[in-house]
Amino acid sequence: MHYRTKTYIAADWTGDKDAVEQLYKWNNSNYWGLSFHDAHEITQSNDSSKNCSIKASLRSRLDISKKFVIIVGKGTKSRRAGECNYCFNYNKCGSSSNKSFIEYECDKAIRDGLEIVVLYNAATVDKTKCPDIIKNVGTHVAMCYRSEGKLYWDYQAVKNAIG
Repeated sequence: MHYRTKTYIAADWTGDKDAVEQLYKWNNSNYWGLSFHDAHEITQSNDSSKNCSIKASLRSRLDISKKFVIIVGKGTKSRRAGECNYCFNYNKCGSSSNKSFIEYECDKAIRDGLEIVVLYNAATVDKTKCPDIIKNVGTHVAMCYRSEGKLYWDYQAVKNAIG
């Protein structure tokens, strides 16, 4: 039995690095009141690991999570990293999946009944950029707001969504 106490953060860690860093900045600050226990602190994967090994690590993190937060940006839905198309070690890994890391994470979060929060790295919610499986599930919130032609991080909207 797993105790689900963590928050799992999913994102296109390359394309939406700014939004991921802002989320962690708010969480690690003594000033801001955003507070979550990060599931990624539990296990680590090497970038050189096989995709199926990385997915096993993701699975163990999701197994202890109660909340699934995904940051959606321009390339989230089309991101293909994580597919096992070219992995011929099926017997070694014990499983294979043609899903990207993001698709795999979203699918498992839905299957496990996790609370889902979708944060858009933008000033508007654009569900066409969201992975299909979570398009109509959970809370969807823009991470930014526009004022006088400039974009600003919307701490209060994110805090309200994450809780």
